[in-house]
Amino acid sequence: MKLYIKYMVSLRCKLMVKEELKKLGIKHAALELGMVETQEDITPEQRERLKENLHRSGLELLDDKKSILIERIKNAIVEMIHYADELPKTNYSEYLSEKLNYDYTYLSNVFSEVKGITIQQFIIIHKIERVKELLLYDELNITEISYKLNYSSVAHLSNQFKKVTGLSPAFYKKLKQKRKDNLENI
Repeated sequence: MKLYIKYMVSLRCKLMVKEELKKLGIKHAALELGMVETQEDITPEQRERLKENLHRSGLELLDDKKSILIERIKNAIVEMIHYADELPKTNYSEYLSEKLNYDYTYLSNVFSEVKGITIQQFIIIHKIERVKELLLYDELNITEISYKLNYSSVAHLSNQFKKVTGLSPAFYKKLKQKRKDNLENI
């Protein structure tokens, strides 16, 4: 039996869900971002207790098909951008269609209808968050980050970054350094 969980977007969330399943004696076959596959069907009582326990932790057990699909789309994107070693070489629409076994037009329409933004906008937002993260780690330069995240050029990355944040990547990096310097002077 597959259960879909909203807001389960990190390794910490996965550990928390694993612990809740253990407390309730629910054995799982798979545990991924946003999804748990139990080894056997769970009782309505177990489902309700799991729902309550997850809710206390800021997570939500999903019931309706549209919400489940939206979470699956979001989790596939988060996993692809934040946790994969390398972004797919195919375009994102093909990647999502293959991963979720739905026509991309259908995925796109449902996502836009429910979230109020396109899948492409959601991907861009997450890519920029990943760029910020990589800039803060200071292990890669902007050219390497651009390559890692499959941007066509550094200029393309910089333009998207500025459009989303209002800052250039270089200025964002300087702000980080300035904050660090200020903290050291306290």
